[in-house]
Amino acid sequence: MAPRIDYFFTPISPWVFLGSERFHAIARAAGAEVAYRPVDFGRIFPASGGLPLPKRAPQRQAYRLTELKRWSEHLGVPLIPQPSNFPQPDELAALTLIAADRAGADMAALCTAFGRAVWIEDRVLSAPETLADILSRHGASPDLIDRAQSDEVRALRDTYTEQALSTGVFGAPTYVVDGELFWGQDRLDFLERKLSRS
Repeated sequence: MAPRIDYFFTPISPWVFLGSERFHAIARAAGAEVAYRPVDFGRIFPASGGLPLPKRAPQRQAYRLTELKRWSEHLGVPLIPQPSNFPQPDELAALTLIAADRAGADMAALCTAFGRAVWIEDRVLSAPETLADILSRHGASPDLIDRAQSDEVRALRDTYTEQALSTGVFGAPTYVVDGELFWGQDRLDFLERKLSRS
């Protein structure tokens, strides 16, 4: 049986973006099924002791920028450490990814493209025109944006968020295999090792 990875994330995280291509390559190489779970970290942070970026101590904010630059250089993945359009809401983008997943879209490509829009192109991912452009460029219908705002899709995001909370997720990205959590794109080596033993 193919291993399954529950992938808890937000499309606006720089760490999600930095790890996206490598994560998907690892999953493909292992023949793993990826269960995409764009969740609401506005609910997860308060429940797990986390803080949204603007509320973190200045020292933590400064070190985050240092680490972003280090990892960008280390991975050869360019990004703007402080895009002018960040922080920004992630709800519509997350809901659109859920709708796209249900429609059978190329989720690996879309997840990476959503991150690229924020961290390389400095675009507003919560703008419907941005989402429509990305969807169209990756063979998905812009109509998914309307479907994304249905009660059904919103309920799915709530369900995924509850699943994250019950699993112990507290940050993005988190990859879960057989109940074991791997938090952060810097844990992809360990995830790859886990999959090789599955």
